[in-house]
Amino acid sequence: MANKVCVITGAGGVLCSSFAKEMAKNGYSVALLDLNLDAAQAVADEIVKDGGVAKAYKTNVLDKAVVEEVHEAVLADLGKCTVLINGAGGNNPRATTDHEMFEEGDDTREDIKTFFNLDKSGFEFVFNLNIMGTLLPTQVFAKDMIGEEGCSILNISSMNAFTPLTKIPAYSAAKAGVSNFTQWLAVHFAETGIRVNAIAPGFFVTAQNKALLFNEDGTPTPRTGKILRSTPMNRFGEAEELLGALRFFVNPKESGFVTGVVLPVDGGFSAYSGV
Repeated sequence: MANKVCVITGAGGVLCSSFAKEMAKNGYSVALLDLNLDAAQAVADEIVKDGGVAKAYKTNVLDKAVVEEVHEAVLADLGKCTVLINGAGGNNPRATTDHEMFEEGDDTREDIKTFFNLDKSGFEFVFNLNIMGTLLPTQVFAKDMIGEEGCSILNISSMNAFTPLTKIPAYSAAKAGVSNFTQWLAVHFAETGIRVNAIAPGFFVTAQNKALLFNEDGTPTPRTGKILRSTPMNRFGEAEELLGALRFFVNPKESGFVTGVVLPVDGGFSAYSGV
């Protein structure tokens, strides 16, 4: 492709900022979309400083009108999107229960967050951020790819999509939806030449999950202990360890016959039964 443009949502985050830098190193002009413009701009500045082409755009992926406005700006600034990475997503404390499993009295307690009193708007926010935040950018940017060669969409699923984790029902359900939607899109676009795949990261420390993994003093929470005991490699992943999968999926020479795949990158978590 003479003009390679990668659009990344959630580009100011730990994982997607790493994706953005990698795509720039591989000759893509990168559009960094994020609700936090300052975070996206910092990544764009770093890419430009290193000789790449990048531009940041303040984007609410849950507002299609906003996504369409950003699309027009990207077209004018960089050109048509050839790779879309749907990285916007995450969890929120409003959709997180305090107990891992039902405890006596949870159905009547109001002093803690239980399954029964989970905030409806919080649950909807997390679910929509992950599902609608994948749907809407795809609706807008996939139009650029119709009739073009070597184009692909990469969604970010999670190990939650395979086995739901305790405490985070909205996020788990939404990521299962992202995996299913990835397969649906792969079939829908198969004859257009657009390939659609997903990466399912295991446990990586990000700004959004840090409070679940570490106490305020930096010591690991009991949840971290459980995670590491269930991860055969006995550690968290590093953002750079997702880049091989990224390069494989977006390279039509390497993965031209690969579509509808959800690839775990999880240190063996999905292979371990616990015994």
